Formats: sequence, C-alpha cells, structure tokens
Amino acid sequence: MVSNIRVGIVGFGYAAQTFHVPFLRSLATTEAVEIRAVSSSDAAKVHQLLPDVEVLSDHHALCGHEDLDLVIITSPNDSHAPLASCALAAGKHVLLEKPLTTNYVDAVALQQLAAAQERLLVPFQNRRWDGDFLTVKKLVADGSLGKAHYFESHFDRFRPQPRDRWRENGGEGSGIFWDLGPHLLDQALQLFGQPSHLTATLRALRPAAKAVDYFKLQLHYADKEVVLCASPYMAAANPRFTLQGELATYLKSGLDPQEDALKSGMDPQASSFGIEAEALWGQLYFATEHQPVATLHGDYLGFYQQLLDAIRGQAPAPVPITDAVEVIRLLALSEESAASGCRVSCD
Repeated sequence: MVSNIRVGIVGFGYAAQTFHVPFLRSLATTEAVEIRAVSSSDAAKVHQLLPDVEVLSDHHALCGHEDLDLVIITSPNDSHAPLASCALAAGKHVLLEKPLTTNYVDAVALQQLAAAQERLLVPFQNRRWDGDFLTVKKLVADGSLGKAHYFESHFDRFRPQPRDRWRENGGEGSGIFWDLGPHLLDQALQLFGQPSHLTATLRALRPAAKAVDYFKLQLHYADKEVVLCASPYMAAANPRFTLQGELATYLKSGLDPQEDALKSGMDPQASSFGIEAEALWGQLYFATEHQPVATLHGDYLGFYQQLLDAIRGQAPAPVPITDAVEVIRLLALSEESAASGCRVSCD
C-alpha cells in the first residue's frame, strides 16, 4: 500500500494552478502527499508557485517518471488519451481532466488498460461536489418536490468575444460542448440515470467563433425531460438549475463559490470554504408560497481526500471510470444528433 503519495502534474495552465495545486498543497499539511514534478514549457512560472519541484519540458517524460505514484493530466483534450496511456503503462495512477477522451474508442481502451495495469484512472468530475448540485441531488432523493418531471441545467457565461486559446481555436475536443458538456451530462446521469434518447444542438453563435460556443442537449426519459445548456451571451446571473416536480419547483441562480474562492487564494481547508452566502440560496416554490433552501456545503476537498484514500486501498475511486466512459459515449451520440438534426437512441 502506498503511504507517501508522490504526484506529477502534466501542464501548468488554469486547471493545474487553480484546482490541483491548491488542494494538494493544503492536504499536504495533514496528509502524506507531495508534488514532485511538473511538465511545462515555462519553468519560471512553475517555480513561482512551486519553487522546489522538478520541471520537465516533455509531458511523456513526466508520465514515465520513476519517482511518481500519481500523474494528474491537465493538458489539451486531444492529448488526454496518449498521455494517460503512457502514464498507465508506466504503472502510475492517473487523475485525468475532463473530458476523459475525445472519442468513445479511446475511452474504452483507457478503461481496459487501467484494469490490466491494476491502476486507478479517475476522471476529474469535480462538479459532483458543487454545493448547489448536492442540494438538487438531496431534493430529488428526499422527495421535497414530489416526483421530478423536468430538469434544466445551465452553465452560461458572458463572453461575447472569443479568446485566443486552444479551447476556442477549433480542432478535436475543442469548444464549450467538450469543456462544460461533460460536467452537465455527468450531473444529469447522477440524478436520473441513462436516458432513452437524446437530441442535441451544437452551434458557433459568436461571429468570430472557431469552435462550438453554444449547446443545448435534451435528454428524453419515459417520465421526464432534461435540458442541458451553455451560452456565451448571458450577462445576468446564471440561471443554474430549474427542477420541476409534482409538488413544487426549485429555482437556483449563480455558480458554486469554490472556484472563485480558490482564485482568491482561500485555503480549501478554511471553515468558510465552499459555503454559499444566504442571499444566493435557491427558492422552493409551492402553489401558494415559496421558501429559501440552504445550499449544501460544496466539497471539492472531499474529492481529493477520497482519491488519496483510493490510491492507498482504503476507499473506492471518487468517480468510477465506467461513469466517465458513459459520458464520452453520450457526448459522441450528441454530436451525431447535432450533425443529423435528429433524435438518436441511447441504447
């Protein structure tokens, strides 16, 4: 069993600096975990934040580094499959940014390789631990709204001008659908399971856009409808969740506060981390009245803690690889639907 967990990080962009490094450094105060190496073309930038780590210029070299137990891959989406394959083949556990891969065949191949190597392959579906999503999950489970028949999930932003970055410059796995789609789809599957059919619209709405910047994915169930949507033109508060049931409706705006807290430099183990202000709580509407619903405590730290425990053989993986492979399958079916303009079966 691994005691001290030695970590290497592939890439040092927004995801590494905002999420992975702060959580690992915070956990290192109470856990036997350390960041040993980073692969990046900008060693000076890495050393500003992590002055003592080894910096490699080659991503594949880091994946095969002999002194690592866990490799966290944060590189562009189209590099996920080859880099994860390299790390798994070298006997490393892998935490892989979403999307797992950009196609279903590669996702299944990685799943099989991880099983053969007896190593964890964990997708970073951290938004299962958003406080507002945990609140929705609780409302569905405890029947507060009665049987749910309609669910709408938005992750809209106000970005009317495209940015010059790989996520928006076109190519395999680029665009907002492969960026935010995995989160919204994973959350929907956690709530309601696999749909029978789906219908997708994927568009580049901004005149200068080179990649998809708007999507609407409709999941069809025998007894309910689910709509997942992202737009670049929402200047008001994001209309995050609408959940309609036989007894009541839950409405929630805004976004989980954990990402902004991380950007502000808050320690993930601070007592106020992940707690949403009361003024931002959602509302539960009945026929003649409504009441606020306290947003549950968001807990990205719990994801990392469970990941470390899973590497030590003390817990299951925080997100099963089978779940991530299913997300990739449905994302691929969504692209088929958008291209054909037709509803497609999920069987």
